[in-house]
Amino acid sequence: MKQMHLAAHFPGVNSTTVWTDPRSRSQIDFSSFEHLARTAERGRFDFFFLAEGLRLREHNGRIHDLDVVGRPESLTVLNALAAVTERLGLAATVNATFNEPYELARRLATLDHLSAGRAAWNVVTSSDAFTGENFRRGGYLDRADRYTRAAEFVATARELWDSWTPDGTSRPFTHTGQHFEISGEFTVPRSPQGHPVVIQAGDSGEGREFAASAADVIFTRHGTLEAGRAFYADVKARLATYGRQPDDLKIMPGVTVVLGDTDAEAQENAAEIRRLQVSPQNAILALEQVWGRDLSSYDPDGPLPDIDPDLGSDLVQGRVRVADPLAVAAKWRALSEAKGLSIRRTVIESTARQSFIGSPETVAADLEKFVATDAADGFILVPHLTPGGLDDFVDRVVPLLQERGAFRSEYTGSTLRSHLGLAEPVWKG
Repeated sequence: MKQMHLAAHFPGVNSTTVWTDPRSRSQIDFSSFEHLARTAERGRFDFFFLAEGLRLREHNGRIHDLDVVGRPESLTVLNALAAVTERLGLAATVNATFNEPYELARRLATLDHLSAGRAAWNVVTSSDAFTGENFRRGGYLDRADRYTRAAEFVATARELWDSWTPDGTSRPFTHTGQHFEISGEFTVPRSPQGHPVVIQAGDSGEGREFAASAADVIFTRHGTLEAGRAFYADVKARLATYGRQPDDLKIMPGVTVVLGDTDAEAQENAAEIRRLQVSPQNAILALEQVWGRDLSSYDPDGPLPDIDPDLGSDLVQGRVRVADPLAVAAKWRALSEAKGLSIRRTVIESTARQSFIGSPETVAADLEKFVATDAADGFILVPHLTPGGLDDFVDRVVPLLQERGAFRSEYTGSTLRSHLGLAEPVWKG
């Protein structure tokens, strides 16, 4: 049976987290990170995944409410977690636009040594001048260049990791390229995995090609069965161009899970969670992100605006822009009119992340079906509560997956590459 891969996403600051739940805890205290990581390791998950935000986002000139606690620096947190976990992979999101290869390669190699081979790097890019204002090169990078820089960044990091021989001998390195020209000697010996695992998050054509050429794992939002199969087939087919095999890249969509003792109870729980995730205030914020206009005078329980989006708006800063606001607005209006939905109800139905909803038995069967039919190689679970949002899944669903033979009962290796079934990179010194 094809084996499933599972990862835990620390929810951070976003519209998934339900802040009003009395079980919600700090996004800063180390105890929150430790709880979720220990839960994931108890469930024999492959890795623990941290997102990153380099600037507090703004909405209509004010700090976006969901960002008020900020986000701690990922690698610092993961180095601390390496001391309280033994087998769990530790994945940091680090931006390839606002960092340099030598420094980041050194930090990642250090984590790999401290964790005995459990480090991973989720490569992200940015062409956002708003975020870039926090850096010396503020916003200079054209959008068309972000993946070329990222590809060269990853390749350069791998050259640095390979500058030490497997037997522990340091050798000088020299790299000359479009974005980087560096030379010297790397300070950290070759790490236990050879290279930290590289994760990539991106669904565009450029993102898919980058993942096929350079990544070990791709984090995607294609969560429905049909969309997942299409995405899976497309990305896997690109690997041969780069001399790679289908198993060399694991496809893991980000999903949520809502459980109940019965399927009906789970549906009720899911509806309540969505209601709490999309408060009246958040409904207007979501609407403004599409329309690019100040809509604070609109009633969340009233109809959608009858005006078109402002395509040149800078109302929202630091958040991913809606690709085609006019098309999204038209789609939302059609849904609202067809079902008689208010603004809030329209946002609830239109922005729901793909979820697996049901009893533990139903969820286990659905997860297995996705993997068995090549819609995914596994899943990155995004809980709606911090830090206890995965407790029920690990206690009630993981044992069923293990009984079905779809997921490991024990770790069989010590490195993240071994968990993912990835070979150690061939040394290219």
